[in-house]
Amino acid sequence: MKEITQKWDTIIIGSGAGGLAAAICLSRAGQKVLVLEKHTVPGGWCHSFYLNGHRFTPGVHYIGLLGEGESTSDLYKGLGIANDLVFFRMNPDAYEHCWIGDEKFDYPSNLEDLKNRLSKRFPKEKKNIAKYLTLVKNVSEQIYSLPYIKGFWQKLTTPYRTRHMGKYGLFSLKRVINWHIKDPLLKNILNIQCGDHGLQPKKAAFPLHCALMSHYFNGSYYPMGGGGALIKAKTNALKKHNGTIRTNTGVKKILTKEDGKVKKAIGVELENGEKLYATNIISNADPGITYLKLIGKENISNKLQKKLLKTKYSCTSLMLFLTVNLDVKKAGLDSGNIWLMPDKDADDFYDKLMTEDILKEDAFEGMFISCTTLKDPSSYNGKEHSLEVITYINYKAFEAFENENIERSKAYLDFKEKLTEKMIKGLEKAIPNIREHIIHQELGTPITNEYYVNSTRGNVYGTEKSLKHIGPFAYKPKSEIKNLYLCGASILSHGVAGAAHSGVETASIILDCEADSLRAPQPNQELTILEAEDHSNYPEWLTKKISHRKARAKTLT
Repeated sequence: MKEITQKWDTIIIGSGAGGLAAAICLSRAGQKVLVLEKHTVPGGWCHSFYLNGHRFTPGVHYIGLLGEGESTSDLYKGLGIANDLVFFRMNPDAYEHCWIGDEKFDYPSNLEDLKNRLSKRFPKEKKNIAKYLTLVKNVSEQIYSLPYIKGFWQKLTTPYRTRHMGKYGLFSLKRVINWHIKDPLLKNILNIQCGDHGLQPKKAAFPLHCALMSHYFNGSYYPMGGGGALIKAKTNALKKHNGTIRTNTGVKKILTKEDGKVKKAIGVELENGEKLYATNIISNADPGITYLKLIGKENISNKLQKKLLKTKYSCTSLMLFLTVNLDVKKAGLDSGNIWLMPDKDADDFYDKLMTEDILKEDAFEGMFISCTTLKDPSSYNGKEHSLEVITYINYKAFEAFENENIERSKAYLDFKEKLTEKMIKGLEKAIPNIREHIIHQELGTPITNEYYVNSTRGNVYGTEKSLKHIGPFAYKPKSEIKNLYLCGASILSHGVAGAAHSGVETASIILDCEADSLRAPQPNQELTILEAEDHSNYPEWLTKKISHRKARAKTLT
């Protein structure tokens, strides 16, 4: 294979939220940027795909902090993509539905409303609820304030400014909530969003859980067009600044050479043998993929090898994608998410998920249920709804299939069929008559995650979000390999917004500037926010879009 003599300023491996955010910042600064993506479409976990004309997005289920002046809103305005995005605010009175055993509770998109609603439900815990949720808010605000503490006098007062985080920062969620809350059901309700980082309370870092909860205190939103709309806006911004993206382009390894006493990244070798060279390399893959597969164990220090050996990754998942011809609103669904869990201790439940034989019981007890055609009304064709149903599992159940090629074995397909049936039986607990209305079903497994997203053991959130893998113990954007950088869910924070922020942070290191200067809102950039539950104020263009989609569906009947 002939080597390409053209040299780039930065090559980015992977086109997830972090990789594309970094690419926009660097190309806007005048760099010659190339983004390489193994999949047929860009986006990583944020990409959208279609099954029988219905859109699904495996990794985007809701986004927070999109209000005026809030961090995600400012991020999109800073990247120059806000004008290309439309978000629907999910049910403000119930963006999360907690269905725990026979008990139900709805999360409102307002902290004071949440305090009041919980206090009314658990009057004996009223003072504890107020104290605990105020603590959650304070710790979260102090985490976000850390980058802005600058100058001698401000740093001198850091212990006071971050006193709540300092007091509780090294404890697990279980330890802290047990100090404040007594009622077991109330604990399960307050911990229901553990599913958003995939760790049970005894393992989850309290500060991270605080940041996650507060992310939705002022509202939760879903992008029109699903995650693919976010990616389209980012790729358009990248191209506007003369950046380049290549799909169907897998990277075999990162090329290095000796630079004095250290290794230096100089380019990449593609799976087809082609070699490309750049001053900087950014990997949007997780640390295991980056260091052990792309760099190679022989090229990293013993210290880093030991760290990688001790690194734990987040859980993996089963994702059931369904198209149904059911009136889902009559069935009790709306634009809010449903967290379906048994009335058991959360730690015991998660431990059981990770250790028990996956086929031991007939139905999964815990699930995340999302109706994307209610979250994004523009995607509803008037006849059929799209559901995304997720449960977490232990990767060990799929180890026997991890070396299969795209032509899956009969054993794998049979196993997948049994798990699909178990998923549907679990879903029937929430929607009893769902089975008879299923038009199309497809199950994504940990093997699917590995194939399409290239994540270590099919993990969904990067490194495990325990105290050992966040904050000062997380992997850094700047690696020990000169000119090699990382971004993504294992670096700064996970999630759609967290991964994008990590890309900005990595770009700021390369450009030697403040990250805030890269995400400062640009003039004339505005997000469009509409209500998923109230269609009365939709602009004319959206009303026509919805009407045309429904009319087209009728003609195809």
